[in-house]
Amino acid sequence: MACVTVKDVPADQLIAAYAALLKRQGKIPVPSWVDLVKTSTAKELAPYNDDWFYVRCAALARHLYVRGGVGIGALRRVYGGSKPRGNRPSRFERASGSIIRKALQGLEAIKVVEKAEDGGRKLTRTGQRDLDRIAQDVAGAFEAEE
Repeated sequence: MACVTVKDVPADQLIAAYAALLKRQGKIPVPSWVDLVKTSTAKELAPYNDDWFYVRCAALARHLYVRGGVGIGALRRVYGGSKPRGNRPSRFERASGSIIRKALQGLEAIKVVEKAEDGGRKLTRTGQRDLDRIAQDVAGAFEAEE
């Protein structure tokens, strides 16, 4: 099989596989409030998935792989959504910055993400290697299905 990168595999499968790895390792410090919090002011309920924090960490790592050097403000816009306001037109609301900040700090603790010189965060060499290895596994499983 040729060299497979993160861009060559479906995002949902890669994120699910990386989130499972992060949970299995157990090295990311999970805040105590993850079972109580909403992910945005636009949401009415907290996430149904009990492992949503690991999924958010994996999605952030993939986003930094594809486009490094982004800060928390830009990621708040990426993970934001439409807030229904009854009879009035919907408006865009940004996601919670605290959740993104804690997820990035957790990824920094395991040396997957580091602060960029020109602001924002970027993936480290070990983080890129981990994501490429998982992309290779996902691509192998994807070809085995077909």
